[in-house]
Amino acid sequence: MAAKILVVDDTVHNVRMLVDLLIAKGYSTVTAASGPEALAKVEAERPDLVLLDIMMPGMDGYEVCRRIRANPEYGILPVVMVTALDPTRERIKGLEAGADDFLTKPVNVGELVARVRSLLRIKDLEAGADDFLTKPVNVGELVARVRSLLRIKDLYGTVQAQAAELADLNANLEERVRSQVAQLERLGRLKRFFSPQLAELIVTGGAADPLKSHRREITVVFVDLRGFTAFAEIAGPEEVMGVLHQYHAEMGRLILEAEGTLEHFAGDGLMVFFNDPVEMRDAEERAIHMALAMRGRIEALVPEWRRSGYDLHFGMGIAQGPATLGAIGFEGRWDYGAIGSVSNLAARLCAEARPGEILISSRVLYKIEALITCEPKGELSLKGFARPVPAFNVLGLKTG
Repeated sequence: MAAKILVVDDTVHNVRMLVDLLIAKGYSTVTAASGPEALAKVEAERPDLVLLDIMMPGMDGYEVCRRIRANPEYGILPVVMVTALDPTRERIKGLEAGADDFLTKPVNVGELVARVRSLLRIKDLEAGADDFLTKPVNVGELVARVRSLLRIKDLYGTVQAQAAELADLNANLEERVRSQVAQLERLGRLKRFFSPQLAELIVTGGAADPLKSHRREITVVFVDLRGFTAFAEIAGPEEVMGVLHQYHAEMGRLILEAEGTLEHFAGDGLMVFFNDPVEMRDAEERAIHMALAMRGRIEALVPEWRRSGYDLHFGMGIAQGPATLGAIGFEGRWDYGAIGSVSNLAARLCAEARPGEILISSRVLYKIEALITCEPKGELSLKGFARPVPAFNVLGLKTG
């Protein structure tokens, strides 16, 4: 005989949908549109399970459930509450009223059928246990039945706990998705300036947020191509972009290897600095090693460029000093920048460098003098600086 299910809901559409689903699965149904009618149907129809809407005018689902449970005759009648409200909060109130399980609107068909079958199976087992205990007792059979029922009880408790956990996860899913999307957007923004590893470190909280304004001593490297402006005026756009793509790819790889922070691309100009956002004890050494690697790579490209008719080379400037760092721009278009005379000095030294030269300030030389060989270039009068600035050309690393 098909199990009879009482569907209680004041919305006709909801009742019709649930009834159609249950009949399609082989159950018989009765319906009620209010709390008092539901209580009357429980008495008259003796259903095997109640699907009970919470939000109804007059007597709500909680009160209906409490009155059902007040009658010992219906102590094992399964009651499943159906709600479109916050499942976590409603679950606590429903359990206090005596509900056995919950379904969240809109109702998932598979979940509805699974929960109905599970609760009806448990009800049948409990009813069978009651019948069994009214008969003469076989001790062995009694022990087996008790063990079986205890296992079922434990399983049911596990299912209920998992259902509660699932409801909590669903309740927090939207917030977690929003948080993860924001994190991915922030990660993508940070990867424009920092190495992927460093960007991951910042997003996961392993490093301070560099986009907040702060002050720090940095080593700045400025590099650009000599002859690029003249080349861009006479070359076709495909040739210009082809050279830039090759140049940026080679320089970018070396920047990432040195764990430098790329401040910006400006055509053929690149500005990279060290010691921010993560402090480095060897910022000057990293800058010099990167600069020498860049020079070596560009010198390998120069013959190829010349065979194509491109008269290009490079110059570089390196300076050290304090700077203000952080996000620069406006909503929707933020960049990461370093502001201070140290950036200007590196750019001016780069502009003064002849093809193939790496000009450094005396402050940089003081930190790495034991590492490199260099030649003095005298005191240079640089735009924006009141006094002449001593400069030195890096020839290479010391051997031995």
